[in-house]
Amino acid sequence: MKRPARHSFRRRVRGWFLGLTILIFPGWAWPSWADETPTMITVLGAPGEEDYSARFLSQLDRWKAVATESQARFVAMGADPTPKTNDLTSLGEVLKSEPRDGTGPLWLILIGHGTFDGHEARFNLRGPDLSASQLAAWLQPFRRTVIVIDTTAGSAPFITALSATNRVVISATRSGNELNFARFGQYLTESLSNPASDLDQDGQISLLEVFLAAAARVRESYQADNRLVTEHALIDDNGDQKGTSAEWFRGIHVTQTPADGSKPDGLLAARIFLKPDPTEQHWPPEIRARRDQLEDEIHQLREQKSTMPESEYLTKLETLLLELAGIYEAGPTPSSPLKPH
Repeated sequence: MKRPARHSFRRRVRGWFLGLTILIFPGWAWPSWADETPTMITVLGAPGEEDYSARFLSQLDRWKAVATESQARFVAMGADPTPKTNDLTSLGEVLKSEPRDGTGPLWLILIGHGTFDGHEARFNLRGPDLSASQLAAWLQPFRRTVIVIDTTAGSAPFITALSATNRVVISATRSGNELNFARFGQYLTESLSNPASDLDQDGQISLLEVFLAAAARVRESYQADNRLVTEHALIDDNGDQKGTSAEWFRGIHVTQTPADGSKPDGLLAARIFLKPDPTEQHWPPEIRARRDQLEDEIHQLREQKSTMPESEYLTKLETLLLELAGIYEAGPTPSSPLKPH
């Protein structure tokens, strides 16, 4: 059974779920705007050659445009020609000032060059460089959703260092030894608002879709130049420190099974949108949590399809889809919020 698009849910099973949500989640507290507001921190590394500087500034501008569209608090670092202190110290201070909790995610995008000495990966800054272990220590207290995107060469060890629950880590490479200049950052920013990135045609572009679209563009660019691909992006959002290659996906679904049977990556990133649905922004956390749980159950059921009779599979799938449709149909809006019972 094909998954209905998100926007089609609102036209199905009209209204029946309203009473059920009130019974299940009575007396919730509405999240404040401050708790909901994402923070997007972009860090421009030491550019090196002038040509790279122009490329990196272009990427920063695209991230700024996305932050504006999504009403995120935007912090740009590394572009100030006369900083008051070194960029490493400034980044540490900015992260220290960010709330550890909240429903709005914290984005950290690293733009520039990276190195790997066989033991430690580093992001090149003006002044002292940022190591993967230093960033891991800074992010350790955070319990809100954290998204780290390292677009640099040799960035894979950042996945090992930063991987954690409720966190998405994306690297431009699958190894610290892929040290040629990475094209991934350029194609990632070009995919942010490109309708072609909406792989499942649901009217929204998720972080997973942007990752997959960018990785595909990287492969195409190397093929067009008749060159061996020297970068292979990874995504990790299940906290196992391993990461999954974009090549393991068909559409937005993982088609290969890890040899150790571990949970696939991509489920969390598929629920993070660059421009969130304005209706969903006003849902209470309990409703969002139930929606996310249902989507995980649907994914797990599809993984088990071959192990059960088709009739049983379709019955279970229908039950889950109907409840999910009800959530989208009954979800509160600014003009007609659900009220505590």
